[in-house]
Amino acid sequence: MRYENITEGIFLKRPNRFIAHVEIDKRVEVCHVKNTGRCRELLVPGTPVFLEKSSNPNRKTQYDLIAVKKGNRLINMDSQIPNKVVEEWLLKGNLFGEGAVVKREVTYGNSRFDLYIETPDKKCFMEIKGVTLEEDGVVRFPDAPTQRGVKHVKELCRCIEDGYQAYIMFVIQMEDVRYFEPNEATHPEFGEALREAQKAGVHILAYACDVRKDLINLSKPVRVYLNGKRESKEQEREC
Repeated sequence: MRYENITEGIFLKRPNRFIAHVEIDKRVEVCHVKNTGRCRELLVPGTPVFLEKSSNPNRKTQYDLIAVKKGNRLINMDSQIPNKVVEEWLLKGNLFGEGAVVKREVTYGNSRFDLYIETPDKKCFMEIKGVTLEEDGVVRFPDAPTQRGVKHVKELCRCIEDGYQAYIMFVIQMEDVRYFEPNEATHPEFGEALREAQKAGVHILAYACDVRKDLINLSKPVRVYLNGKRESKEQEREC
């Protein structure tokens, strides 16, 4: 997925979840933040950020904040992009092969899943989660408690019971990470739900992304460990 009209700026502050003050060419602009998560480890005053300028002159905010530098990493923090990136990747024949039918936001039971995929021999539901939280190369989700996320995971288990295949795809919105694990410190219930889902037959995948200031694409799979950080490090050494 490619962005247009990219501008670099310096993050100053975030008055609320929806806007940020960014210095662009020595002037301060109020920008829309395309991620309502906390992102406190990313949006630090003085940090370089990348913004997409809107083509709509009537918008209240002319810029969308889409990516941020964290040390040497460039992290895409656009929460709307993971679904689009995965859909584009699937339509190129990845995971399910050429000709798979992909539909967005399909309701099943009490949940609306991000994607429904159908091939001649498979019917699948997929839930997609964008991941921006990183520490020492380890990426985690969620960065805040998510009862909605727990609900979706449990609903995917019901899909399995009804004869469908089910997938959870964690889109790591950066490159060069070591492994993914659930954020037990923030929401242990989500980690437990993932472990139960895996036992039930839900496929749990994580993919890193090729991230540049004006594009983001899925690149390569990332190892998933569901049993805690200590065990994850031991397993990583064994691989």
